[in-house]
Amino acid sequence: MPRSVLRRVVVPVIAALILVLVAAAVLGVGLTRRSFPQVDGELTLAGLSGEVEVLRDAQGVTHIYADTSEDLFMAQGFTAAQDRFFQMDLRRHVTAGRLAELVGEPGVETDTVIRTMGWRRVAEQELTMLDPQTRRYLAAYTAGVNGYLEQNASPSQVSLEYVVLGQSVPDYRIEPWTDVDSLAWLKAMAWDLRGNYADELARARLVGEVSRAQLGALYPDYPYDEHAPILSEDEWKPAAPQTGGDEGDSGDDRGGAAPPRGSQYSGSAEVAGSGVYTDTLAALDAVPNLLGEGAGIGSNSWVVSGEHTESGLPLLANDPHLGIAQPGVWMQIGLHCREVSEACPFDVTGFSFAGFPGIIIGHNTDIAWGLTNLDPDVTDFYLEEVNDQGQVRRGNAWEPVQQRIETIKVAGGQDVSITVRETRHGPILSDVLDPVRKAGQTAPINGVETLSTYDVSMAWTGLQRTRTADAVFLLNSAHDWDSFRDAARQFAVPSQNLIYADTQGNIGYQAPGLVPIRESSTNGQPPGFFPAQGWLPAYDWKGWVPFSQMPSTFNPADGVIVTANQAVTESNTPFLTSESDRGFRSQRIADLIAQKSAEGPLTTADMHEIQGDTHNAFADVLIEALLEIDVPSSDFYRQPQQMLADWDRTAPADGEQSAAAMYYYAVWANILDLTFEDELPADLAADGNSRWMLVVEDLLDSPEDVWWDDRRTAGVVETRDEILRQAMINARLDLTQRIAKDPTEWQWGSLHNMPLRHEVLGGDSVPDALRWAFNDGPYPAPGGSSLVNAFNWEAGSGSYRVTSGPSMRMVVDLADLDASTWVNQSGNSGHAFHPNYNDQTQAWLANESYPWSFSREAVVESAEHTLTLTP
Repeated sequence: MPRSVLRRVVVPVIAALILVLVAAAVLGVGLTRRSFPQVDGELTLAGLSGEVEVLRDAQGVTHIYADTSEDLFMAQGFTAAQDRFFQMDLRRHVTAGRLAELVGEPGVETDTVIRTMGWRRVAEQELTMLDPQTRRYLAAYTAGVNGYLEQNASPSQVSLEYVVLGQSVPDYRIEPWTDVDSLAWLKAMAWDLRGNYADELARARLVGEVSRAQLGALYPDYPYDEHAPILSEDEWKPAAPQTGGDEGDSGDDRGGAAPPRGSQYSGSAEVAGSGVYTDTLAALDAVPNLLGEGAGIGSNSWVVSGEHTESGLPLLANDPHLGIAQPGVWMQIGLHCREVSEACPFDVTGFSFAGFPGIIIGHNTDIAWGLTNLDPDVTDFYLEEVNDQGQVRRGNAWEPVQQRIETIKVAGGQDVSITVRETRHGPILSDVLDPVRKAGQTAPINGVETLSTYDVSMAWTGLQRTRTADAVFLLNSAHDWDSFRDAARQFAVPSQNLIYADTQGNIGYQAPGLVPIRESSTNGQPPGFFPAQGWLPAYDWKGWVPFSQMPSTFNPADGVIVTANQAVTESNTPFLTSESDRGFRSQRIADLIAQKSAEGPLTTADMHEIQGDTHNAFADVLIEALLEIDVPSSDFYRQPQQMLADWDRTAPADGEQSAAAMYYYAVWANILDLTFEDELPADLAADGNSRWMLVVEDLLDSPEDVWWDDRRTAGVVETRDEILRQAMINARLDLTQRIAKDPTEWQWGSLHNMPLRHEVLGGDSVPDALRWAFNDGPYPAPGGSSLVNAFNWEAGSGSYRVTSGPSMRMVVDLADLDASTWVNQSGNSGHAFHPNYNDQTQAWLANESYPWSFSREAVVESAEHTLTLTP
């Protein structure tokens, strides 16, 4: 949620909250503990068919035992509400475009954009498409959530946040949960992992602002010769050329998704296109990123076969890189049918989303799976020519623009009505806010700036009606490779890299998801590189890449599969994206696996060590250039330069190597600033991720490239060496001012720190007394952008603060599932002051993990609380 919105939410209640905190300090267990869940004894839950046992360990991880699937998911809904209901309630208000009902007028801007895209409308349509069994599971989960709410009628019994917000929205009442509330969360997940829309928009903005050669230099090709794709040519080759007419277009093979359909297409939104593309970003920023935002959003996962392991069976590791918040994205849970059968097929554990039933990432008795973002290009901008009669040009004809009225209710204020316009490609988001009305001026066509003015729509697979929800339960109950792939067929949006291992010793990879088939609108560029002309049918989406043509492998010969958002294959068929991560993380993981395998059989400890790796492979290239530069002759400048020569390229938060890491990253930030800030808009600043590493690597070989010249220095034309020299000087001065004059006192973690901020009540503008109640940290953090231990930061922001990181870590041992390990970002509880609110953070930062109990014996042994739910 934008900070400006949060500021307006919290300022009216700051004084009230301070009084609340004072009262809480006096009352002790009163107010702050009122919403803590009952975890022992017995509670009645109407609708159960039998008793359900709920065991919790020291970390508050819940394991549920039931006789039927419906009882299992009802209990999951109940316990999720016990631990995280405010998070669930916030998410459903955001995804429904009803945030203003919770926080008042400050939520109107967000609601306007969400309503324009119509997330909830699509979720409502999807519900009717789902398998009847999935609908029963959703209904059971909903019943469990509502059972909890019925037992806790006052908002103050549910969460402390309601006490705070109640000062400004006193009439707020918690509504019952619905099945669609759960489904709509999948739209938020798809939005945050939606692909290359930002790069397409950025390129469009830069047309006419920089030369074609300069623009091309900012988007280097994937370095296949240096960083291997997920699948080699031996592991997967494309099938027959993709078409829009076979499996996948009917929906039977691809999650039930309907193909793009004329003016009734339930497409997506966001937009714009011109010299005032910057105004468009104001609208995009109004959409909260509930999983995180920025270049660091991605993940690591890998699986190795038994030929490489000490046990002789596979090891599978996963750590998704998402936003840093309090509470975190994931909840750890186990779902166990007392007797596994066709009617009750679940004995599964892993990481779940509060608000959605089942397990998203984890393992059952037979298989384990992990996810990383495939990040295909699933969003396309369309320039739309609309006349005064409300018609949009289509070829040589005109067709009506579809319209609807949306009414936004505002707590403590008047209703707000908006008109949503939509073309066959998607909603016209340039209607949402006044600054966006300017969007589309001088929009590029065929990569060339024009003087025409257009509205702009955007197609997005996230607003297709799909059966992704079915995939979750199919994954949870899959027992072999074939049933795993059957589940993957339904995993439509967001498209993910799925890795697989089973207790029989098999490993595999499958790329699922809706990937549109379309033509490029710009000569010499891949599809979606620039906005397309909406009036030309040739550039419409033609359907979806058939599942049978999506990359996949089973038991590759080398026994290793690594996915870290890098390119999937070298083939351009099917076309997936031109914007994949450039592969520094993935190649480092592959190299470490090879190195450790050569030393001996791999263990879970080896997997943990790889997850915590902070080595920067790109640093070798840059430091070689930096050491050749003559800095001023005093020790003041030469001492830190010598530190680079002695640096081992790692990024610990503290310790001997940390000082050199701090200096290196300060130099890196200054290089990017001096080279690019003079020509790029502030919101497109170089963030230092893997793409920028390749950009600078190429520029190092061209000392007089025009990008090196800093246009802010009138009358001087800089070359590479001047920029590198000034970057080292600036970094030395900056760190002297920020930390200390003595370079040995510099520590990477002193500036590269990680705040765990509450989703609503944790912003910088909030006084300490308020933040203290809900926030945690900041903590010194290791790692960095495009490193395996990806505690990412934005180099162009002027801050080294962590913006995203490993949201959890897990290692699954298929030889002994109880020997698997896991750790969460903060804790399983969403209640401030609860012991499980932040109890895993220190272990997570230190790359330590907890035992992951799975068998009944192990779960019982680790249990500290037992709650019985009765009919």
